[in-house]
Amino acid sequence: MEIAAEIHDQCGPLFGTSRVKAHRLSHGVALSDIVAQVRALYEVDGKPCPRLGETLLSAYESGYKRPGPEYLHYLCAVYRVEPDDLGYRSPCICGHGHATRPDAAAGANGRAVDRPGGSGPARPADRTAADRRVPEEPAPLVGSVVVPRPDDRQWISVNEMRGHDRAEAPISVDVGEEDIVLRRTLLQLLAGAGVALDGQFLGAVDNLRRKMDDTLVSATVSPTMLDQWEETTLGYGQQYQATPSLRMLCDVLLDFSEVRRMCDKRQPVELQERLCRIAAQLSGLSGLIMINLGDHRLARSFFRTARTAADETGDRQLRAWVTVRESLVPMYYGDPREALHLARKAQDLAGRTPGVAAAMAPAVEARALGQLALRGRSDAAPSARRALVRGRSVFDQLSKTQTSDLAFGFTDRQMAFYEGDTFTNLGDHQHGDEVLSYALTLYSATDWVDMTLVRLDRAACKLHAGHPEAALNAGRDAIQELPAEHRSDILVHRARQLGAAVNAKHGEIAALKDFYESLAAPSVKSPTKQTPAVPPSEQV
Repeated sequence: MEIAAEIHDQCGPLFGTSRVKAHRLSHGVALSDIVAQVRALYEVDGKPCPRLGETLLSAYESGYKRPGPEYLHYLCAVYRVEPDDLGYRSPCICGHGHATRPDAAAGANGRAVDRPGGSGPARPADRTAADRRVPEEPAPLVGSVVVPRPDDRQWISVNEMRGHDRAEAPISVDVGEEDIVLRRTLLQLLAGAGVALDGQFLGAVDNLRRKMDDTLVSATVSPTMLDQWEETTLGYGQQYQATPSLRMLCDVLLDFSEVRRMCDKRQPVELQERLCRIAAQLSGLSGLIMINLGDHRLARSFFRTARTAADETGDRQLRAWVTVRESLVPMYYGDPREALHLARKAQDLAGRTPGVAAAMAPAVEARALGQLALRGRSDAAPSARRALVRGRSVFDQLSKTQTSDLAFGFTDRQMAFYEGDTFTNLGDHQHGDEVLSYALTLYSATDWVDMTLVRLDRAACKLHAGHPEAALNAGRDAIQELPAEHRSDILVHRARQLGAAVNAKHGEIAALKDFYESLAAPSVKSPTKQTPAVPPSEQV
């Protein structure tokens, strides 16, 4: 207990380590070991296997969830501590202390519990029942569990337990209210009416995400998935660039809501992975759309939900895809060093198997290093070029299916875009312009987001070549030729970065005023995202 307290005192302020996590770390065991011990206790008590898993236990340790009275009791029994020691100020439902329980490694019938990795059951001794109650030296945590005596348990009723959980749970919107808001917005868009995003809409969006979080974390039921959901999700990947961001968000989240309701019911075990995969993909796609709308806070929240869903599948490639897509948030709205960290983390998850994330992650790494090189980091340029070589090597091994989807795959035009963007930031504007020009020939006329970003990168090439007026004219044309419904915040934000770079290199030239006036038209963005003034020192 002293070690756990020391871990919490030292690591809590720095890393947010909770008390319950500190106890696990003090024993040097994994999440799976604690889950196995809790399940062993349930088995000894003759109860059905609990729905506690590593994801839920991790949520307890992170502070996202609080264990209910029964799970708290078993966690206290495993760690041999009281609820206060785990950071929960409430009495245990058993009514007894756990710190000095004498029943280490003993079940209700006096038999030792066989634990994976342990030494197996102890041999029965010729002792009376009274002798077996004599306290013995407790075995290490990894090899044993603590079981309360069957004759002195005082369980509270199920209704009392539910009332306890309900009192502590946050109040949520009634099921279906989010769908009404989204359907109303979709109908207004289909009717051609102007839609002003407000707090009600964004509240409905975030409530859907939170409900999916709650479902994924609080339940390990096996969900189901019909083939049509997989086909629909893949269809969204094909429509991602061509459909206006707000319209796409409504469509995706309506299906996301339906998937959440399916997750909320017990489904066949063999189809659980398919439904969680769809949840991860839809949540990740929602994160991409929120990047386009300029709301990096909600984008990060959706990617967090996508990680939770992807973890349920055990698919490292899916987890790598979520991570590399999340790296685009700091790429456009944050620190390139964070984008670099996430890109390298995605490469670790992808491993040596050629896949979408394995090809995209080095390309994102190269872009992040290019931005760092532009900011004066001398060692970033050679590292960026090596990352491009690695990314191209893996990309050439991808199948046609993997290179045909702009959202869930990594296409040849995206690879060329990332290469051109990297060369531009490295100062090789001639080579960058050549690659970006080639990328434009690969994009469809309806791939508005990436195609406009490529055109803005070409404008940056003109700036690096010493032609600021030409750069501003090219940037202005790229924005003004966008249809109003595709004028998303990410594109205007990128254009403002171009203007800031011109200002930093050439000062307040006459063309800058006209350029900023051309960006004054409203863009499609989230109202929770306030577009900051781009400082003159910020480079593209």
